Formats: sequence, structure tokens, C-alpha cells
Amino acid sequence: MNQPYSEPKIFTGGVDISQWKNLTTKEQKLALSKEWFVYYSYRDPESKKLKRQSHIKAGANRFKSRRGRLTVLKTLQRNLGLLLENGFNPYEDNTTNKERFLGKKPEVAASIDSITAQPTTGNNMQQHATTNNNIQQVETIGMSITEAFKFGLGIKKRELNSNSYHGYSSHINRFEKWLTEKELHNKGISTITKTLVIEYLNSLLQVSSTRNRNNYRSSISSLFTTLEDNELIKDNFVKKIKNLKTTPERNKTYTPAMQKDIYDYMQEKDPLLLLFVQFVSYNLLRPIEVCRLRIEDIDIKDKKLYVKAKNKAVKIKIIPDHLLKEIPDLSELDKKLYLFTPEKIGGQ
Repeated sequence: MNQPYSEPKIFTGGVDISQWKNLTTKEQKLALSKEWFVYYSYRDPESKKLKRQSHIKAGANRFKSRRGRLTVLKTLQRNLGLLLENGFNPYEDNTTNKERFLGKKPEVAASIDSITAQPTTGNNMQQHATTNNNIQQVETIGMSITEAFKFGLGIKKRELNSNSYHGYSSHINRFEKWLTEKELHNKGISTITKTLVIEYLNSLLQVSSTRNRNNYRSSISSLFTTLEDNELIKDNFVKKIKNLKTTPERNKTYTPAMQKDIYDYMQEKDPLLLLFVQFVSYNLLRPIEVCRLRIEDIDIKDKKLYVKAKNKAVKIKIIPDHLLKEIPDLSELDKKLYLFTPEKIGGQ
């Protein structure tokens, strides 16, 4: 017997999607300016020939990126293939199929509603109805929490520098682990509610500070803004969760006598630590910024220090003469080595 249907395929604007990275920006924009859709053919009961069915878009073209469109269309392609294998027929009543899938895979059963037997050249009212069904379909299926988080982190990795991304991804991965413990990670991203996020933030508050809780809230809100911008969620409700008031404790200032004793002790017992402290105090640097300094960042000749800052790419500091005297000779050291290590100046 002849196969009653053809394998569902994705039309990607007339280009080979596997070669996307090799396309020029102009070619990519041209492909994205076209409608992308899933298409397939089914054997007509009268003519007995394979007949192209309605193109299924499911709102995918609302996304302006290749990744966003493929996420929706690949889900549709997979679900449609599964339905066809299990007896779906666009020319017959599929109530039985829908009921059979409803108990096992509701997201696949929902696909039946958005696949119609209308030809691609149908009238405007039919096309409008199909479009509405397709938009409902993408909202029903959506991305899983795990997929959405992976997608959001992929975008953030390109936006943030490596140091900022490390802390940011740590917050998101911990939130995902908490969702996994609640067996929610395979649910749709739309299952995360404001109440659920508040519950997670409150659990953090029980074991850490309000400041840490607020930092996690900021990271999660930033991720959800990215998902909202890419139309994976309707609204970023996390930004409506208020930060809690923090009361920072002021560090007690050392007296001049205590400061002298500390400096004398470090000079005798740990000169390397003393130099580190001088880099912090004389140049007004954050300790982490001193940790990141490499030999190439120290310009002894022009008395300049090039620092990878938190709030901008690089900031330039003038090295005070008093500190300049304390810096050992660096001319023979590899420029890529770190200035400070626990054991010595210039190392891994």
C-alpha cells in the first residue's frame, strides 16, 4: 500500500538551514522576511493522490530570529509526525484520536485542533480561523522550562562578560534545580507563576540575606525579560516583585595605631598580602579587580594601570609613586601571567 502521507517538513524561507552560519547577513534577513511553516501532503480519498495540506505556522513568524521560529516549528513537526503515525487523517473526524492522546500527551492532542484540511489557497475567513488556532497552539505547547532557560542563558552569554555571566548563570541554574526538585522542569514555561517565584525567593531568605535574595530576584527578572522580548512568555511578572529593604552594616574603621600594627605585621610576615592591600587602597580598586590583573595590565613606564572594571570595559588608573616603588621588576615575566597569586608575583 502507498503511504497515506508525506513526512512533515519545515520551509525556512528557501535556504538550507544547516548552512545558516555561512549565509551573509543580507541572505539571512531575506530568509526571515518570508513566512516559515510546516508543510505535508495527505492522500486525497477521491483522487488517491498526495495533496498538499494547509501550511501550519502557529504564530512562528512573530519571532524575528531563526532560533525562535525553529523552536515552534520543530515542536509542531514532531507532534504532527506523531499524530500521522497514529492515524490522524485531515479528511476525517479525529475525535477518537484526540481523546486517545488527551490522557497521555495533552500537548500533542492540542496539535489536532490546529491542523485543518483547508487548502493553502482557501478564503480569508478560513485562513484567519487557521491563524487563530495556530496561535492558540503555540501558547498550548510552548517551551519547556528547561528549554526556555537554556535559550535565555544562550542569549545572555552573548550580552554579558564572562565574569558577570558566571554569577548570573549560577542564580538561574540554582532556580532550575529547585524547580526540578518540584518536578516542574519538564512543564511549559508558562507554568511558572508569580506565586511560585515568590515561594522560591522566600526559601532563599530562610538561609541567606535579603541582599542575596534581591540579587536572585534581579537575575530571574532579567531572564524573564529576555523570554518576554522573544515572545516565549506574555509578561515578565517577576519585575513586579518588590526588592526587600536591606540594612547594610558599616565596617568598623581601624584606628591609626591598629592600622600601623597591621601594616607592620604584613610587612614582616606576608609582604605579598601587603602589596595586594596597597593595590586596593592606593588605586581604589575592588579586591576582585586586583585578582584579575595580569602583568600586561601594568605599564611601569607611563605609570598606568589597566583594569577590567565591572561597569565598563577597561578603566585606566594612574599608579601613585608610593605604590610604584613597591612593585617588583616585572620585565622578565610572561605578560599573560596573573600579577597576584597566593604564592608569588606573576603566576597561574
